[in-house]
Amino acid sequence: MAQLVTKKFKREQKSRKLHDTVRAEYDTFTVNGRKYIQIDTYGRENRQMPNTPSQKIQFDEDFAKNLVSIFRAEGLI
Repeated sequence: MAQLVTKKFKREQKSRKLHDTVRAEYDTFTVNGRKYIQIDTYGRENRQMPNTPSQKIQFDEDFAKNLVSIFRAEGLI
């Protein structure tokens, strides 16, 4: 599991390819008055443990705002 924070998030240009489409789920929760979102990804359906999350990523409101501004700057929204 990983919690993302804005100060450790930077652009890194690399060679990229499009990945396969996989199932993902999200949920929100609050800890000490701060709201978080968690995204779980599940990998390919033919993997050994198909209903176990491959990755769990959490981020807070500050990170979400940063991500939205990146999406806007890149023309994705």
